Amino acid sequence: PAMRRLLVFQHVPHEILGTLDPLLRDHGFRIRYVNFGRHPDAVPNLDRYHGLIVLGGPMNCDQVERHRHLATEVAAIQATVRAGKPVLGICLGSQLLARALGAPVNRHHTKEIGWYDVAPTDEGRRDPLFRHFGGTERIFQWHGDTFAIPHGAVHLATSAACAHQAFRFGHNAYGLQFHLEVDEPMVRRWLQTPVNQRELAGLQGVIDPEAIARETPAHMPRTRELGDAVFGEFIRLFQGRHRRTVLPSR
Repeated sequence: PAMRRLLVFQHVPHEILGTLDPLLRDHGFRIRYVNFGRHPDAVPNLDRYHGLIVLGGPMNCDQVERHRHLATEVAAIQATVRAGKPVLGICLGSQLLARALGAPVNRHHTKEIGWYDVAPTDEGRRDPLFRHFGGTERIFQWHGDTFAIPHGAVHLATSAACAHQAFRFGHNAYGLQFHLEVDEPMVRRWLQTPVNQRELAGLQGVIDPEAIARETPAHMPRTRELGDAVFGEFIRLFQGRHRRTVLPSR
């Protein structure tokens, strides 16, 4: 098969593709990063790429004054969805995808940081990616904002504290609020990253980072297995024909 080129939007050094990286490379993808943390004025051209992954970051969608690239990203996501190319948004990426599709993103009443039960909706159980969930799964989270499900999108997963965990728009644009791409070193690094430590310090008594670190090894084998299955299905989307997609009218 022809070489498939994938563009990845990265915001901070510690939010990376994780287990998705070897999976994509094993399937012959060439991966190019746009690192907006280093190059906030980058204006990527997506014409040469077959799909887009938008990673997480500590900023929120509304901080466009401080992070000009957020507006660039929303426009790029819209163009990619319109072209019918596969798009995967993770955490901040899922919120930017929701925003690109005209849905509000707001501060949530509670932060989910650590391991949480996530369950597929009825629609999720019929979805190619989410049918791999064996009912409720323990998945790593790190977010304080939440998206509304965009008009015309399918709500795929939910948790007790935050109903909107995942959605699909059209055939191949997916927003995942949670982090199925983490491995153990990544979680350890997140718990020790200064921006995250400041956030954790403000949540003393609510979130216990030591408990998260203790719990992590037990959840890793299933996270890896589920991640390989879910992301493997996302990779399969690149084999299909790209059908031009109409964005929801505001």
